Amino acid sequence: MQSTFPFADPVTWLARQMPDEPVMFFAPQRLRDTAARFFNGFPGLVTYAVKANPREEVLQNLVGAGVRAFDVASPVEMAAVRAVCPKAVLHYNNPVRSGAEVQAAREHGVASWSVDSLDELEKLRGLGDVEISVRLALPVAGAAYDFGEKFGAAPDLAVALLRRVSEMGARPAMTFHPGTQCANPGAWAAYIRACADIAARAGARLERLNVGGGFAAHRGGPAPDLEAIFARIRTETTLVFGGDAPALVCEPGRAMVAEAYMLAARVKARRGAQAVFLNDGIYGALAEWRDIAPGDRVQVFAPDGTPRRGASCPQVIYGPTCDSIDRLPDPLSLPADMAEGDFVLFSGMGAYSLALATRFNGYGPSQVVTLA
Repeated sequence: MQSTFPFADPVTWLARQMPDEPVMFFAPQRLRDTAARFFNGFPGLVTYAVKANPREEVLQNLVGAGVRAFDVASPVEMAAVRAVCPKAVLHYNNPVRSGAEVQAAREHGVASWSVDSLDELEKLRGLGDVEISVRLALPVAGAAYDFGEKFGAAPDLAVALLRRVSEMGARPAMTFHPGTQCANPGAWAAYIRACADIAARAGARLERLNVGGGFAAHRGGPAPDLEAIFARIRTETTLVFGGDAPALVCEPGRAMVAEAYMLAARVKARRGAQAVFLNDGIYGALAEWRDIAPGDRVQVFAPDGTPRRGASCPQVIYGPTCDSIDRLPDPLSLPADMAEGDFVLFSGMGAYSLALATRFNGYGPSQVVTLA
């Protein structure tokens, strides 16, 4: 369910509505502002990784902000994009596909594909004059977890793949993903250097270089310096490719949509001084908090909207389901005076929260409120 209310902030809405289920608040202007930040800073084509949040209001607002190319990982995501932007450019960068998925992607008019194995490349034989990006994986540090464990070719295989792409009559390109929540510009620089070397070894002129997603969202502490990453990408590309540099592409998901949503959960119960039961947990919008260190952008308000200002102390957070593993793996530092009925607001929750949430035991966010 989605609603729009004439309130500028979620605390006012919560104090008036007093919901007993978790609520997601959507701020479309935040999303449009983030899109503008990428457009203004990134030196190439900006696409959106739909997997981070495929909701219709997200896709519609990004199209309204000027996004016309999307990174899609499945035929379902292709259909979702086509529904809001029939002429959108689709990049299919999930490198493992069934035959049926390849056919569906052809029917959706996918413009760019990625591969990381010879077997997967063979599935694309006969596509003709399309862009095929070889996906590279390197042991580069700086991310919350490494995409290279599952996806990506080692350098020698990448050379062979690039040669085969050219032999098939497709347009050779390269892509990589520096890893989730990466804030280190050096990770992008290392990959760009490696791509230039691989292209030279393969004797291939890259049509484009997709520098992936991985751009960190603001989970805690100082906000990530995206502009520093953009600048390093620009500088390194010019340095290693010179005047024959490929066109650049990026595919932010998390960093694009995170700031556009806030989660409001409610305290169901206290257990002693250091345990809190919320009406949302790891089966809901906090699912990803099992795998990534918890953020500190959390505020607590009494039911009337008054901020809780007690001394912070570590709290073990349990979710609402009848399941003993429904708890955050790490304690959160929250006000000691928080009480049953309080609202706990988590900022920067637009990425993966709604995409991963279930309705296990009947719990989970069921309402998205758009802030006018």
